[in-house]
Amino acid sequence: MSASPVRLEREGRVAVVVIDNPPVNAGSAAVRSGLLEAVAAVAADPALEAGVIIGAGGTFVAGSDIREFGQPLAEPQLPAVLAALAACPKPFVAALHGAALGGGFELALGCDARVAAMDAVVGLPEVTLGMIPGAGGTQHLPRLAGVAKAIEIACSGRRVKAAEALRLGLVDAVAEGDLRAAAVAHALALGGRKRPVSALPVPADPPEAVADAEKAALRAGKGRPPVVAAIAAIKEAATLPYGEALANERRMFQALRQSPEAAALRHLFFAEREAAKVPGLEGAAERPVGSAGVVGAGTMGSGIATCFADAGIAVTLIDQDEEAVARGLACVKQGYDASVAAGRLDEAEAERRLARIHGAVDLASLADADLVVEAIFEDMALKEAMFARLDAVAKPGAILATNTSYLDVDRIAAATKRPQDVLGLHFFSPAPVMRLLEVVRAAKTSPGALATALAVGRKLRKLCVVAKVGEGFIGNRLYAAYRRQCELLVEEGALPEEVDAALESFGFAMGPFAVADMAGLDIAWRMRQRLAATRDPRERYCAIADRLCERGRLGRKTGAGWYRYPPGARRGEPDPEVRALIEAASAAAGIARRAIDPDEIRGRALATLVREAERVLAEGVALRASDVDLVLVNGYGFPKHEGGPLFWASRQDRARLDAATARLA
Repeated sequence: MSASPVRLEREGRVAVVVIDNPPVNAGSAAVRSGLLEAVAAVAADPALEAGVIIGAGGTFVAGSDIREFGQPLAEPQLPAVLAALAACPKPFVAALHGAALGGGFELALGCDARVAAMDAVVGLPEVTLGMIPGAGGTQHLPRLAGVAKAIEIACSGRRVKAAEALRLGLVDAVAEGDLRAAAVAHALALGGRKRPVSALPVPADPPEAVADAEKAALRAGKGRPPVVAAIAAIKEAATLPYGEALANERRMFQALRQSPEAAALRHLFFAEREAAKVPGLEGAAERPVGSAGVVGAGTMGSGIATCFADAGIAVTLIDQDEEAVARGLACVKQGYDASVAAGRLDEAEAERRLARIHGAVDLASLADADLVVEAIFEDMALKEAMFARLDAVAKPGAILATNTSYLDVDRIAAATKRPQDVLGLHFFSPAPVMRLLEVVRAAKTSPGALATALAVGRKLRKLCVVAKVGEGFIGNRLYAAYRRQCELLVEEGALPEEVDAALESFGFAMGPFAVADMAGLDIAWRMRQRLAATRDPRERYCAIADRLCERGRLGRKTGAGWYRYPPGARRGEPDPEVRALIEAASAAAGIARRAIDPDEIRGRALATLVREAERVLAEGVALRASDVDLVLVNGYGFPKHEGGPLFWASRQDRARLDAATARLA
């Protein structure tokens, strides 16, 4: 077994089976073969009383090798390993540290007991990859935690920390000292007795608890097939014989594993890993960032300050007067109060985070900051003036970042004497919630500054995607083109609610007009005004959104935009005033309005996204196609199960897509 990633070591009467497959001990075919050999060796050796399975390095088994899921699975498959563990006359204990996820947790559940280190996390994330657990996870989990809790854990894919896992019965003990020694002792304490999870009865949950868990999972998972299948498989644990339910689980797993949805989610999984590989940063030295500053205490600025505080970084929040600073700090506290009320944080932790944020009105307060993020009004002259002032007060080597959504970061950098330290950090609103962070590399940004910004982004638990300078970078550029096409559809005969419904039926989280009202119509209006002088006169221009803004209809914040928002309304309502305005605009443009069906709406909107994405790639604004997909999925509500606009396009009939794109011109 010398070439195997699995080795067998002996501690007296206990065999310690070590999985050593760096970096995360993924459960590859070689690991599965090694485990089968080790289990057989333990079964055959009369000097051994029990076995322990443990991972080398920093983790147990972080999951199956996801690269295998897009092709026929190599033998032996994981169920064969679990069957061998069940058939072995000697008990096995799983010693869990780091991550025991997916197939790794299913391996642990196939053992007779589980001992966890304090840092261990367990979970079944398969649903988030378009599948369900396929090696007993849906059958073993409810036997330990009950059907309702199993539905919640499996359908959310969340990670369960050691303390909660102990409370739920998912592990038998938590070791505060040496994990290996504790697991060996636990194995000996079993006295040779087998304790398979499969032999346990499923606890009788109250029917209403199961119904509530099912309803919540379907709502959160938008009724997607993997969620429906996971719920069905878990419920079968309580209604069918173990062997029959286990076979059903495997059949559902195999079918879902090969589905288009699973392929799309695997694409996004690997895209995240690719996004971290940025050319030109080899050997770049990251700078330490122990303190930060945020200039602008509005909604975005206070949200960015919260991100730093959440990551353990002290931050100074600056605005022009005490009243504005107080409003920003109040906004931060309101966010933490909401987290405490929802049970996401305890009061002590919220207070610790809040204590990391200090307010000030003097830019000189940022003299010692390692990183400063500007989040003021989206106006080039204001930003240039602010960066000139920051250049004068910030210490040498401090990184100066702009949160601009559209503007030229090269021009902003040129307002300083340190353009090598200037870049864009485009957060998405609400900043503490949205995971995406566009990191904009300006022409003179140094490798060290970029590497530091990416390291900070990771510390903030953001998904960082690098973009080059260009109007709107990746996301806002694509979304602006998409929104313009949707406005043209309205000018030609569709209504805002019809466009929104068509695109929500495709899977967008919200339609473009509902999104515009939520974000505020004035942001895009200012952008259009700024670009008006350079607009190609031959380009078709729809002025309906301008007319709305001129009437003070700026979206939810004013009670009216593309829709009207009566007090207390959760969704916008179609407004006869908007319909009249649209019809007048169509008439003024000489357009005879016509009915536009949902297929045409979806086809034109998606073709626009694909065409603009291909331009962004051709111009080098995005490094790779998968980066575009990540930005649109994580920042703009493109459906995850479609994998992003370019992945979606790669799976369409190319001739039809090219024809649709050509018609747009």
